[in-house]
Amino acid sequence: MKFLSSSLLIILLVLPLPLLCSSSSSDNLLSLSVENPEHVIKSRNDNFTAGFHGVGENAFVFAVWFTEPQGQNLTVIWMANRDVLVNGKGSTLTIRSNGNMVLNDAGQVDVWATNTTSLKPPQLILKDDGNLILLEPPHHTVWQSFDFPTDTLVPGQRLTRHASLVSSNSQTNPSSGFHKLFFDNDNVLRLVYDGPELSSIYWPPPWNLPQQNGRSTFNASRFAFLDLYGDFISTDNFTSMTSDCALVLQRRLTIDTDGNVRVYSRRNRGEKWYVSWQVFSAVCDIHGICGENSFCKYEPYTGSTCSCLPGYRFKDESNLSLGCEADFNWSCNPQDSDFLYIPNGDFYGYDQGTYLNITFDECKNQCLTLCNCKGFQYTHDGFQYLCYPKTLLVNGNLSPAFKGGFHLRLPNSSSLTFQEPNTKCELVKSIKVDRVYVSRQDSVLVKVFLWLVLALGIFELACFFLFWCLTWKRSSKQQNYDHLTGTGFRKYSYSELKEATSGFSEQIGRGAGGTVYKGVLKDGRVAAIKRLHEANQIESEFLAEVNIIGRLNHMNLIEMWGYCAEGKYRMLIYEYMENGSLAENLESKKSLDWRKRYEIALGTARGLAYLHEECLEWVLHCDIKPQNILLDSEYKPKVADFGLSKLQNRNNLNNPSFSRIRGTRGYMAPEWVFNLPITSKVDVYSYGIVVLEMITGKSLTVDGPDHSHHESLVKWVREEKNQREHETTSSWLEQIMDSTVKGSYEMETMEVLVTIALQCVEDDRDARPSMSHVVKMLQSHEIEY
Repeated sequence: MKFLSSSLLIILLVLPLPLLCSSSSSDNLLSLSVENPEHVIKSRNDNFTAGFHGVGENAFVFAVWFTEPQGQNLTVIWMANRDVLVNGKGSTLTIRSNGNMVLNDAGQVDVWATNTTSLKPPQLILKDDGNLILLEPPHHTVWQSFDFPTDTLVPGQRLTRHASLVSSNSQTNPSSGFHKLFFDNDNVLRLVYDGPELSSIYWPPPWNLPQQNGRSTFNASRFAFLDLYGDFISTDNFTSMTSDCALVLQRRLTIDTDGNVRVYSRRNRGEKWYVSWQVFSAVCDIHGICGENSFCKYEPYTGSTCSCLPGYRFKDESNLSLGCEADFNWSCNPQDSDFLYIPNGDFYGYDQGTYLNITFDECKNQCLTLCNCKGFQYTHDGFQYLCYPKTLLVNGNLSPAFKGGFHLRLPNSSSLTFQEPNTKCELVKSIKVDRVYVSRQDSVLVKVFLWLVLALGIFELACFFLFWCLTWKRSSKQQNYDHLTGTGFRKYSYSELKEATSGFSEQIGRGAGGTVYKGVLKDGRVAAIKRLHEANQIESEFLAEVNIIGRLNHMNLIEMWGYCAEGKYRMLIYEYMENGSLAENLESKKSLDWRKRYEIALGTARGLAYLHEECLEWVLHCDIKPQNILLDSEYKPKVADFGLSKLQNRNNLNNPSFSRIRGTRGYMAPEWVFNLPITSKVDVYSYGIVVLEMITGKSLTVDGPDHSHHESLVKWVREEKNQREHETTSSWLEQIMDSTVKGSYEMETMEVLVTIALQCVEDDRDARPSMSHVVKMLQSHEIEY
């Protein structure tokens, strides 16, 4: 018994250690638990509180709200995870030592993070104005909630061009709805209904120009804010005042679930909020409230009601925003249709056209001849008759203020009549997170270890302790490398990338270094995943190189999103380029006009100049070719396949790592063949070859004059230029230009490009310009669009 008690004591002392270490609690500066009601943060004036807030059955958000007396409903002003709710058990908000704040669901998956870093341990502070900030001592704000509003602004908080207010789905569902307040590209503050299928702007009136609405498009700052006195001010000249202006009250501006923007006020916390200003007094003017094929009608005392058009029924009684569907068979035959007149009925948008000064019968026949015409409006604006055939019936509004009506197309056998709509109440459901808790069976583990001790004794316990020490040491070392490479990109597991590529099924490229596959990551981003052939590199060396490559950042370099270093697998995850490689575009004879080719040459030069001269590490690419120049959706070039094993010291021209020839035949500089010191001029030579290929549209060898032999592309271009240079410039340019752009290019610009390319392919490396010099020469002739 004494031996058993001693063994059990050793187990109880040892067992918590790996559990404690696996949670990395020592790396966490702060951890708030959803299960502890006291885990909240309050502002110094006690007006605001931050913490976990329940929004349904087993559904929580991390939020900031107005502090209320115990038991009252909370008025939330900000939510971290409104679209991904977390469980009520095991969920935590944690500030890690690297400065990242992370929200974890049930101890299993991170659903939200600030994605920030900090040199000093940061603090989480809730300010008196309701702004939740992550502060790096003494005064540096790393992150703040005011920059990421949800559906509410409080006094002092700005709505900028980089953010928007988005309504909630319903009173009980905080996830993002379909109405949004934002600044458009004309610098105007607008409201838009952005539904699953349709989208339309409804404020300010979209049929007017911004100037007619009193808005200005001439402002670059683009921000709006609510002040303490109730004034809502926007940089596009929009200003409003609340009914209780000039009084210092608690206020908030919210875009509500019905798409209306309202300012709420009250004197003290705990009191009921009242509306002190709103954009729309009649909410039926807001788009998307009742859905397709339905009318909205507003009564001052009963509010808004939704009703299907005659002959239509609701798609879903519990969600009227889904609209209505036809309860009859649609026919395109004009003889099978008739029209029902609905007085004061109006549908905004989706006109087949506008017909001026035509008769009612002509308007009716115009609709009958269109199979998809659902009805028409025929009105008189005081000057002329207007006819609007409608292909979609959305944004319906039944209002006495609308002079005229709507003619609804129905089967002529229908005996329907129009009746005023009946009130329909919104049916709401509670929210439930469909996730199963994973309980930790600590007691089972204790029993297992106890039986092991009883069976195997002290020897087995010692082996377990030794194994644990080795495992923990290796895990700590791995964590150090993960932290080293954790800035800006992440580590993926092999199983994640196998799932993202559907088992590495879609190959989009292949080279000496590896094979590239197309994949879709869990966050929806399309990625190019390169699987390296030489996977025998030591993991620590691989991670060190990956960390350096991840710090290289330029608009003309392909962006790396992550990596995989698992067992024998070494993979790199890059952004996906929609237009493929330059080689593919040249081979397929795609429409690369001379402007695009010039911009590709300039962008590639800028990327190489950054690698050679601007970044902290000296990176030689050593394999510049059309296959390694990728084009995005706008044909902007990005240099790919740079970095691994090519990081050099600028002052060491005899680096032993370049003892082996690198590159692709035809693009390699003479230095490789004659065993001369390797410098950045090898990339300049390869760049010149690529530019000549772009200009001529030819491969590295071309037919000689008698077609009986082949000569190099460089030699052929030089001979054509020298032989015909005494003639006009157009003569020799026409001879070498790609046939797909002949006769449609700017002659002086292309002559400059050819001249620079020939300088880059000089045999003497000292005669070649640097990439920064190439950029300057190209920029001096940059195309003006």
